[in-house]
Amino acid sequence: MTQLTPQLLLKAYAIGVFPMAESRNDPTVYFVDPEERGVLPLDAMHVSRSLRRAVRRRPFEVRLNTAFEAVLDGCAETRPERPDTWINPEIRRLYSELHLAGHAHSVECWRGGDLVGGLYGVALGGAFFGESMFSRATDASKIALIHLAARLKTGGFVLLDTQFVTPHLGRFGAHAVPRDVYRRRLAQAIAVAAKLPLEPDLEDRMVRDYLQSTIQTS
Repeated sequence: MTQLTPQLLLKAYAIGVFPMAESRNDPTVYFVDPEERGVLPLDAMHVSRSLRRAVRRRPFEVRLNTAFEAVLDGCAETRPERPDTWINPEIRRLYSELHLAGHAHSVECWRGGDLVGGLYGVALGGAFFGESMFSRATDASKIALIHLAARLKTGGFVLLDTQFVTPHLGRFGAHAVPRDVYRRRLAQAIAVAAKLPLEPDLEDRMVRDYLQSTIQTS
């Protein structure tokens, strides 16, 4: 069996499939090509007034790419409401290598020196593929998602792929699109020369401008 490589993984993303495992203890990795794909519109993310207030209070220090593997570990944690996850050692290896190659990124929420939430995903052209998120503090993963969206919008990205639509993501406006529609949008997005802004000093301005551009919901 051919060992998966970061290069092969990027080729898979480019044609619309992504890897998963049955559980964190199952060594097998397989590719998923769902009939419907979750996407979150960057131009019309739903952000509630209460969450807007939380973002403006700045309860966390938000960082980018300072603890990628710790974010992976946080996303792989089991919880009472989620007794198992799909991030097995092979998945962890692949995304760690993608991160070192500059294709995978983490958005992290810190408080008092502790990592309390975050997310990670893969950037390819003007598409960003959100992989997983976690939260150990109220609103941590939500605020990480808003900071990600602000950076993507600033950097010229046009597609935020969420893989599936969960109730959590649905509250932000994520919706499912048919496979053929997704693939057309993906091909257009990959051709875009987007660049994820990495400068920490631009964070406040990017988030402020992004919140002003989104539709307010109650």
